[in-house]
Amino acid sequence: MTAQTNHSIPKLDLGAAYDGSPQAVDALAGRLRTILEDIGFAYISGHPVAPGLIDGLRREATAFFASPTDDKQSIAINAAHRGYMAPNSSLIVTSSVATVSKPNQSESLLIMHELPDDDPEVLAGKPLQGPNQWPEFQSTLRTVVLEYMASLEDLARRIVHLIARGLGLPETYFDPHFERPTVFLRLLHYPPQPDEEGLFGSAPHTDYGFITLLAQDQRGGLEVRAQDGNWIPAPPIDGTFVLNVGDILSRWTNGRFASTPHRVINRSGKDRYSQPFFFDPSMDCVVAPLAQTTDTGTSPAFAPVRYGDYLMERIDKNYDYRTQSGSNADTAI
Repeated sequence: MTAQTNHSIPKLDLGAAYDGSPQAVDALAGRLRTILEDIGFAYISGHPVAPGLIDGLRREATAFFASPTDDKQSIAINAAHRGYMAPNSSLIVTSSVATVSKPNQSESLLIMHELPDDDPEVLAGKPLQGPNQWPEFQSTLRTVVLEYMASLEDLARRIVHLIARGLGLPETYFDPHFERPTVFLRLLHYPPQPDEEGLFGSAPHTDYGFITLLAQDQRGGLEVRAQDGNWIPAPPIDGTFVLNVGDILSRWTNGRFASTPHRVINRSGKDRYSQPFFFDPSMDCVVAPLAQTTDTGTSPAFAPVRYGDYLMERIDKNYDYRTQSGSNADTAI
């Protein structure tokens, strides 16, 4: 399972999106489009997210996962898809990317958009609309997480505008679909794993939604499947996030933007921590291939789909806590 090294993940400096001329922003948007059409992954630099904020979140994650098991289990994942998932709690059966039979070698804390108890969708019992679970034994985590998520949401919205420009659309084209975004932050801990065939920290999968922004530590282990089928490493680079396309953005562009399979194998012999942030449209958003991405005279490759329906189908299928007999093949990095 050694990764191939004849490819690499491209790098993209977003600086022009913040202080560049309109021409420079258009050039940046065009470069982003090319990358997303090619491999669907990029290292993003030139963003305003403070390094101290990223480091602070990692410290909180490290402290959380070092806590006693009973403490972590006190906020076990709930029906609103928020809370703690223990190691080896997900049996992988199959996925759209690979057939695997061993559980992911990781534990995680799932946090979503923060909602008040009196939010109309919470009161109505809508899917995934509920309170986050914050650990009483670690009172500092909530403040750090919410500050981090707010900063990442600002960055994600800037990237959404670039995507629209790159597609020849007004940069605010997607904004109505993100007035009430579906937002996930997953704190992940990958213990050192044995060198065993078919064993993964995170099995090969694609992400569900629009875009993912990943902060990873210095251990490495993330690998991306190139178009030729080779697995290529995506090692950590200081000051960057790893950006990738999710399934919904790929469908929106009629498959032109690549929702690329990726996996994690922690060969470092040490604990690995990562924090993927998923920025997705509202649950009620209906996604159909854009005319700009559909060839004249041909039918779209994808039928329209309501994002919430697509998301719930994936979650219900792939998370043990929802099925008790299902798989978790498409879990995120």
